[in-house]
Amino acid sequence: MVVIDLAAKRKGGKCPMCGAPGEEKYRPFCSRRCADLDLAKWLNGNYSVPVVEMDEGDLEELDAMIENDGDLREKDY
Repeated sequence: MVVIDLAAKRKGGKCPMCGAPGEEKYRPFCSRRCADLDLAKWLNGNYSVPVVEMDEGDLEELDAMIENDGDLREKDY
């Protein structure tokens, strides 16, 4: 029987908050403090996904493109 120790194979990596070596207990962070700071950034809205707003003209242009060109997946972009 072959036993593979995945924990030994994992690289520690660096903490995304401070750059210190990561700890297995707080992975990928180095400490609970850095993990909590990261969570606070998410909860405060510091991390966000940008949204592109489309106006009515953009939607009409997209509809026309779909009607004229058929399936958009067939085109080479």
